[in-house]
Amino acid sequence: MAGSLLERSDTDRCFNTALLFGPDGGLLARYRKIHLFDVEVDATVRTAESRTRQPGDQTACVETDLGVIGLAVCYDLMFPELFRRLASQGAEVVVVPSAFTAPTGAAHWHTLVRARAIENQCYVVAPDQYGPTTHGFDNYGHSVIVDPWGEVLADAGEGSPRVIHAELDGGWLASVRRRLPSLAHRRLD
Repeated sequence: MAGSLLERSDTDRCFNTALLFGPDGGLLARYRKIHLFDVEVDATVRTAESRTRQPGDQTACVETDLGVIGLAVCYDLMFPELFRRLASQGAEVVVVPSAFTAPTGAAHWHTLVRARAIENQCYVVAPDQYGPTTHGFDNYGHSVIVDPWGEVLADAGEGSPRVIHAELDGGWLASVRRRLPSLAHRRLD
């Protein structure tokens, strides 16, 4: 996974698409961002993604040698029902390439990434762009990797682009799910 890209659709708008490739370079999964970022956060952050983007309508979750990986993109992080669906489909890791704005990132980024990891008992790998954009506002940065207990395993912080890494431990994931089986205790869909 290397972020998301613009993919043509059969309308005048394109999809914001995340692709997951296997070690052999073959395409394993395609996810078209479902939730479009139409907001007026403040005087500097105003955007209507729906003017140029077509929303997707399917989730993406795929079995890999690393475990079951689910995909989401950026603003999708605000919608816990998407992550719950991925968990129901067996996701053990959810990858969320993002371009969170500086204001929304400062207010919500770490809380949302940790919440999605905790409530769905999965690892969340969330790369986030950093710095100025062509839209006139800055992106937040702080790419993070969070474990199913909500512990931040790696955080790129602010500043120039960085590579972060962390060990994703399947034994720890199984232990969390066994000791606190909240996914099995769900009563609502």
